[in-house]
Amino acid sequence: MHPSEVLFQGKRQPLLLPACDHYAGSEKLMLKSMALQQELGPLFDITFDCEDGATAGSEPEHAQMIVRLLNDDGNRHNRIGVRVHDVDSPFFDGDLAVIVGGAAQRLAYVVLPKANGAADVARAIEAINVHAAKGGRLTPMPVHVLVETHGALREADAIAAQPQVECLSFGIMDFVSSHYGAIPGAAMRTPGQFTHPLVVRAKLEMVAACHAHGKVPSHNVTTDIKDSAVVANDAQRAAAEFGFTRMWSIHPDQIKPILKAFTPRLSEVNEATNILTEGKNASWGPISQNGRLHDRASYRYYWTVLQRAKLAGLALPDAAAALVNEPQPAT
Repeated sequence: MHPSEVLFQGKRQPLLLPACDHYAGSEKLMLKSMALQQELGPLFDITFDCEDGATAGSEPEHAQMIVRLLNDDGNRHNRIGVRVHDVDSPFFDGDLAVIVGGAAQRLAYVVLPKANGAADVARAIEAINVHAAKGGRLTPMPVHVLVETHGALREADAIAAQPQVECLSFGIMDFVSSHYGAIPGAAMRTPGQFTHPLVVRAKLEMVAACHAHGKVPSHNVTTDIKDSAVVANDAQRAAAEFGFTRMWSIHPDQIKPILKAFTPRLSEVNEATNILTEGKNASWGPISQNGRLHDRASYRYYWTVLQRAKLAGLALPDAAAALVNEPQPAT
């Protein structure tokens, strides 16, 4: 059996996405982002923004421009998604008709902002599926949901449980604002965003909901776009202290620090390689390495380390590459 089949028997394998989600709102910034993705490869995703990107009165034209770019040869890796207007917006249906209907086969995912709960998400997914089918898409359209309202946080588990949802993103500024001054503005940035009890609670509950259903939790933006050390620190804390596995970028200079913070270290990759190699040689039974017991529970952890390293573009040791690149049997 393939290692993934052995290690996840009866369990759902967790979804893995590129660790950085880069937002671009204008055509100029979209083109720059696409050029960078062509240079670096699909190590990060790009999200074209309709909600905040379009100027008032030009929403239909903005959507048409996004379709043109999605269908362009510059979308080389098909790792570009779109944030549409919220489900109650008068522009929501138009966004779906134009963008999902017009680029269903090139679109990586659709981001839903300001959902008030699981019912909003289910209603949006139903509409997305109608337009995706009209656009000729044969597989379900992945959906990312912004958790930035009280209702979405309260129903985060039910939202994460929906099969087409693959990622929940924390929208810190709208979440803090929804408390109307009860949470200080300083909690929108470091250090407050990692210490204020209500914000910490919200992040942890959303992350826990994601991991319970094998989905990807994405951390909010760092608004400081001049100091790369700030975004690097935020990304490190989001990963190490809160369990996030992905983070937003709002400036090209933020992409590499975010990727570095979420990429396994070489020492972790080497450790995972040694443990999994011994585990495979023992037919995935228990082993002892350096005086420590390892079994399928720890094998699953180290398998994920190698998968994340591969996704980040790391050059894996030969033994690790042989494991993760081993072809899975046809189903």
